[in-house]
Amino acid sequence: QVQLLESGGGSVQAGGSLTLSCTASRYPYSTTCMAWFRQVPGKEREGVAAIDRFGHTTYIDSVKGRFTISEDNAKNTLLLQMNSLKPEDTAMYYCASNGPTFCSGGYIPVWTAFTSRGQGTQVTVSS
Repeated sequence: QVQLLESGGGSVQAGGSLTLSCTASRYPYSTTCMAWFRQVPGKEREGVAAIDRFGHTTYIDSVKGRFTISEDNAKNTLLLQMNSLKPEDTAMYYCASNGPTFCSGGYIPVWTAFTSRGQGTQVTVSS
C-alpha cells in the first residue's frame, strides 16, 4: 500500500498563494487517477482537482483558473498550486491516489474510490 503525506499548508491572507505537496512512499504511486480533496467541519469532503495517468486535469468550478494540479515524478510528489486564495478556500486538504481510471472532463471520483489517501494539511485564508 502506498503511503501519502501532505505538506505545505498554512495561513495566508486573501489573494495569497500556497503550494501543497503530497509525497508518496514509493514510485509509481499511482497508475490511475490522483486527486486533491478538501473538507470543512460540518460539510462533506469534496474533490477539488484531479489528474489522470495521461496528464489530463479537471477542476471544480470554484477553483478553475486559480488552482493547478501537477506531478513531479522525480520526487514521487503530487502538487497543488493555489493562487488568488479566498477565505472560502479555508479547509483541510487531502491528497489521494490509485483511484478509478477515468477522472477528466469535469469528473472527480469520490474520496472512497481512492485506495491511497493522506491525512491532510490545513489551509487557512484570512480576509
